[in-house]
Amino acid sequence: MSLFKARDWWSTILGEKEEFDQGCLCVADVDNSGSGQDKVIVGSYKGYLRIFNPHPVKPGDEVQPEDLLLEVQLREPILQVEVGKFVFGTEGLHLAVLHCRKLCVYAVSGTQGNVEHGSQYQIKLMYEHNLQRTACNMTYGPFGGVKGRDLICIQSMDGMLMLFEQESYAFGRFLPGFLLPGPLAYSSRTDSFITVSSCRQVESYKYQVLAFATDADERQDTEQQKLTSGKRLVVDWILNIGEQALDICVVSFNQGASSVFVLGERNFFCLKDNGQIRFMKKLDYSPSCFIPYCSVREGTINTLIANHSKILNIYQDVTLKWATQLPCIPISVKIANFQQDLKGVIVTLSDDGHLQCSYLGTDPSLFQAPKVDSREINYEEMNAEMKELQKIIREATKTQDILPESEKQRDITVTAEVSADLDEESQAIDSEVKAGAVPSVTVKITIQSRVTAQKPSLAVCVQAPLAVTCDQFVFDDLEPDSSETVVLSVFLKENCSPPELEGICIVSYNTPTELNPEGIPRVSQCSFSLPLKLVCFPAQPSKAANHKLTIDTNKPPISFVTIFPDFVDPCEGDQANALGFQFLTGSKATLLASKTSQRYRIQSDQLEDLWLVTKELIHRLEEHFKKQNCKDFACTFSGSIPLQEYFELIDQHFELRLNAEKYQELLSERAVQFRAIERRLLTRFKDKTPAPLQHLDTLLEGTFREVIALADAAEENQANMFQAFAKLKSATHLVIMLISLWQKLSHDQVAILEATFLPLAEDTQELGWEETVDAAVSYLLRTCLSKSSKEQALTLSSQLSMPKDTSRLKKNITLFCDRLAKGGRLSLSTDSATQQAAVMPGGCAAIPESDLEERTVIPGSTAMFANHGQTTKQKSKP
Repeated sequence: MSLFKARDWWSTILGEKEEFDQGCLCVADVDNSGSGQDKVIVGSYKGYLRIFNPHPVKPGDEVQPEDLLLEVQLREPILQVEVGKFVFGTEGLHLAVLHCRKLCVYAVSGTQGNVEHGSQYQIKLMYEHNLQRTACNMTYGPFGGVKGRDLICIQSMDGMLMLFEQESYAFGRFLPGFLLPGPLAYSSRTDSFITVSSCRQVESYKYQVLAFATDADERQDTEQQKLTSGKRLVVDWILNIGEQALDICVVSFNQGASSVFVLGERNFFCLKDNGQIRFMKKLDYSPSCFIPYCSVREGTINTLIANHSKILNIYQDVTLKWATQLPCIPISVKIANFQQDLKGVIVTLSDDGHLQCSYLGTDPSLFQAPKVDSREINYEEMNAEMKELQKIIREATKTQDILPESEKQRDITVTAEVSADLDEESQAIDSEVKAGAVPSVTVKITIQSRVTAQKPSLAVCVQAPLAVTCDQFVFDDLEPDSSETVVLSVFLKENCSPPELEGICIVSYNTPTELNPEGIPRVSQCSFSLPLKLVCFPAQPSKAANHKLTIDTNKPPISFVTIFPDFVDPCEGDQANALGFQFLTGSKATLLASKTSQRYRIQSDQLEDLWLVTKELIHRLEEHFKKQNCKDFACTFSGSIPLQEYFELIDQHFELRLNAEKYQELLSERAVQFRAIERRLLTRFKDKTPAPLQHLDTLLEGTFREVIALADAAEENQANMFQAFAKLKSATHLVIMLISLWQKLSHDQVAILEATFLPLAEDTQELGWEETVDAAVSYLLRTCLSKSSKEQALTLSSQLSMPKDTSRLKKNITLFCDRLAKGGRLSLSTDSATQQAAVMPGGCAAIPESDLEERTVIPGSTAMFANHGQTTKQKSKP
């Protein structure tokens, strides 16, 4: 046990799932026993009032039943408890309890018992006040210099100070410029109330000024209040501390001047009576509560400050004298005297009801290690045990299905079922698609729990421009062998075709253990595929198109009635060899099947529109032959990669990024101009002898219109850039698929391609697609696709920045395809250079960059990358 840990003298846990706050703790001799022994009074937000008299037999003993003097439920939340001279005609102490709409004053008394049960305590209601406004906090003291009694001041949530002269209501005053309530304290030396306003200012109001101010019947100031300055509520002094205050305390431990202590969020202030700063301390932690108390050194004050790291710091003025560890985060701290010889006990209360009385002792915990039994080692037994353990390890390492076993025993299983048909009534919300009717499809997600799951939450993600009707779900704790089901709909929201028709479901939850009752965070997920008919519908095939692709197969062509039953009319029979797709965005795509060869052609006026149809065709063909138990089905692509058309989409996207930068610069310039004109106008308006405006107001209005026009243009450019990026991702998916079919790449090599060309889910000005892909392609060209050791020695720039143009990127992509055409293979292993030499005997010959830009020919094809006309003319017909 550390010396710097608070010594637990007495502690208890209050109630079950009760909440407490700063004003819920009070320490005083509330039953007027005359012995000077304090009692601990605690109120909770559930309305329970408890009074304790701690006296353990030994420090750290459990709570005895007789320690709880009184426990009563008042049926209303308790905001604050205070003890003072609140009843007329007696100077005895009484208990004031503040509720949301009521103030009650009780007398606490004890009756001496005649048997072993001890004394019996009870409370008696002396009087109560029903409040017209919701209360926030209260303070008390001899307002106006009265002697022998205490008055009460309550601050409401809307900024009204309500003063009560014990059994009668005195008056109410509104604080000027009030927005939010702050801590409130009373200084008896200056007879003033001190609070911290929402302007982060410490404000002091004299009681006499409050008493003679106009009565607060209404919140607004009347014209009579404005004209009669003598009746207005005027602040005595103001100090700007620049932060919100947690608590205020006014103390005076001698006959000299009192001090006002203010605990801020990051600073601790000590003020004089007139508001001047006596000293301040900058805190390097987040405080939770504090209390000043008398110091043994003359002229100084000790202060206890607790923080959210469970540390209690003791300061002498601004000097840290001691720091001690607490078991919980206190929200209120007091100093109490228990018994005649036990003074200065620290009483702390946490927000969940941990009440503790501790002291700053330095007695160490005397721990003696037990003696170790010395015995001779039996080496034969150790060798036999070692052999047994090695045998168990070998048996465990022989298991090959470790991953499937863990998958079967997964704590929570998430499944997503996509409806086979579109919704009869579309669930599309705020869709920007210009089509007449935007369809939606229902997704049913089921969560099955095998164990207890705490705080489960489900997130459903689809890639824009797709959207879901609801993407976040929060459930109650799941019991073992229970399940939850949610239903949502997916639809096309933005006016562009999506690059992917897939979604993912992610469930996050906590699984409790014996060592960690709060639970260990875990995640479970699953993915689902959306139907193609969500974004397009059948249409008449088109004969002419600007872009055409031909996919070769090793099997006879399949009728579209078989593989596209949802897009072909069954009455057409097996004669349907042409299929049209009309996208919701307005573009069209056509799918053709050859009657004489094993080929399929996909054509469209837009390159990006070929992607979804091509992917769906290959996926449905693979599923069809898989059902036929045909394992040798394969698709190939022998045409030319449409790089020039792909480069046009890159240029379009990059041009919009350049426009976004221009708009940002222009907006910055106009904003500077607008602020400069404003400053000049304000200077002229404040001048006692104002000069002519000289058309500055006209210039201000013109600049304002330019700022609005530039902001609208930048917003429109951002929307266009989003659509351009969606088209670029679709075309990138298509190029990756064509390269994989052309070079017959494995799944690992396709994953490298996707990581290279699709590194970003979203495109931003700080990190854009062009510079990221350029860096990835350059890395591959210098590692696994390098032609010499000299290229491998080149270092890449460690900082990504937006390029001036796309010429370097297009050159690297062209060189990348050329290296693949000459036998290069994608690999991220360290011995990629050795593999490259084995695959490409003799290495790659140097290629002039000018030759790359004009004539780059792929083996097995007569078409060239840079000649768009030859690309379309020399494609073979199906």
